[in-house]
Amino acid sequence: MLSKSPIVDDSVLMRWMRTEMNKLNDGIVSERKSLAQLLLEEKPTARTKGGKDHLFDTATLRNLSEKLPKNLHDKLKLPILFFFDNHVPDSCYLNDAHALQALQTLEEISRLRTMQQGRLWVGRSIAYTIMKKYPTVVQIVMG
Repeated sequence: MLSKSPIVDDSVLMRWMRTEMNKLNDGIVSERKSLAQLLLEEKPTARTKGGKDHLFDTATLRNLSEKLPKNLHDKLKLPILFFFDNHVPDSCYLNDAHALQALQTLEEISRLRTMQQGRLWVGRSIAYTIMKKYPTVVQIVMG
């Protein structure tokens, strides 16, 4: 008689994967702040889901401040979040129109790209490149 191993059970596997994803997302900022607000702080930080402080790179914030129009400083919430969807293996999405506007102004994403149903899908490599270029102000949410 064959017995089913508990690890093969989809519900057990999905619970385990959800637990691991939550651990990975502990470092994601839960209380996002505007660029304008972060520029006023002596030590720009925001609280993460795990309860720790996420320290923003001041040079990167200044760089954004210089390159982005003033009217976007109050609207742009940082960090910019890209979301991985485990059903789409090579892409992730952005769901913040102000973040898209900022990334288009910075020429990281083409102005021809538009959001569809509240999302803009990009290749993961593009998201990683943007994250590397703008340290601490871009995060990737595992989902």
